[in-house]
Order: sequence, then structure tokens, then C-alpha cells
Amino acid sequence: MKKKWIVTLAVLAVLASTPLARAADHADGPLASMDPSADITDVFAWMSADASKVYLVMDLVRNATASSKFSDQVQYVFHTASSSAFGQPAAAPVNVICAFDAAQTVQCWAGEESYVSGNASGSAGITSSDGKLRVFAGLRNDPFFFNLAGFRETARIVAGAASGLTFDAAGCPQLDSGTSTALVTQLQSAPGGGPAVDSFADFDVLALVVAVDKSILTEGGPILGVWASTNKR
Repeated sequence: MKKKWIVTLAVLAVLASTPLARAADHADGPLASMDPSADITDVFAWMSADASKVYLVMDLVRNATASSKFSDQVQYVFHTASSSAFGQPAAAPVNVICAFDAAQTVQCWAGEESYVSGNASGSAGITSSDGKLRVFAGLRNDPFFFNLAGFRETARIVAGAASGLTFDAAGCPQLDSGTSTALVTQLQSAPGGGPAVDSFADFDVLALVVAVDKSILTEGGPILGVWASTNKR
């Protein structure tokens, strides 16, 4: 396995609309960065408006270009597990697995029920014969918004105040509401105030996007957990 990346995510599949769940990782160590096509930057998951489909997105290759390609030596996997309620045992996992050849033809499986193969780089993607699995794979603008300057300024403020901080039993700094609000405000704005600037605005990624019928993924119940991995064949 080249890289395994866990997403902090629980999708309540019975709701007609569910907030987007996401997680991000844009600057890795040397081992992951050695193979950009296997390096996950973001994972997103959400429900369709009518709650019939689950959308899953895996973004790869930080600062991708038109020449970037999905690897023909890697399996790209969305791992899912469903349960009847939060905290209850999960049913057997159902994976959505995609693999590419050197020509960028993709094959994707959703559990043992749906399969699709072809060139998925067109804006409409490709759809399985049963209509339960749709796939897009190609270059897209990096959707993650990161206020790098505001983050660095917040870190500078915290480092400067570190000697005067007190910590609770769990090792967390104890901040009054005014200080906490000031730090959160700085994270959301430019240094010294003003609108935050997206440091990733000019970056692209390789995006693997799948739409799967909810029925395939939720045999164990309406609570769905999702994480993603890239695995060397």
C-alpha cells in the first residue's frame, strides 16, 4: 500500500440532503510525494438532493498539470461501511475500486453489483449499463480553500504567546473566549485583516469522481462511513 488516508466522515444516508464531509492533506513527506499519482490531497463525500446517490471524490497530485496521469500501477479505492446507527457494528465493507491502464482507460467496480469501463475524462463521465455507477476522471481545479498567510500569522501569534499559556489535563491550551475568537478570526482573514486569500486558487488536481446508488452501499443501514486509499498493484 502506497498510502492510506482516513476521512473524518459519517454520512447520514436517510436524509434528503446531507452536509459535505471532507478532509485534506496537501503537503506530504518524501515517501508519499515520490509517487504523485498515488498521493491523495482531498476526499469528499455527500448525498444527492433526492438522497438516491452517494457522491465520492478523491483528488490526487497536488499542483497537477495537463500531462499528469493516473497510475496504471495503482488501485484507487473508496472504502465504505454501513451500520444501523452511530456506534453500532458495521456491516461487511463495500468498496468502490478503480484502476487505469496506460491509455487512461478506467475500470471501476462498486461492490459486486456494478461495473463500468471506458474513457471517463469527458465532462459527462461514463455510466454503467445498470445506471447505478457513474465515473469521471480528469483534471480539475483544486477545490480546497487554504488561507496559508492567515494560518501562518495565527501560528506566529500562538508561538509568541506559548510561554504564557496554561494547559488542561489533556494538554490542550486554556484560552479565554476573546483570545479564541481572535485566533479563529485570523484563520479566516489575511494577516492584519481583510479577506482571506486562497493559496490553492491556481492549483489543479486529478479528480476521480464517482456517483453510486445509495442502495449498493447501505445494506447495513443508513449510517455510512467512508475513507479512501491508493494501493500498489
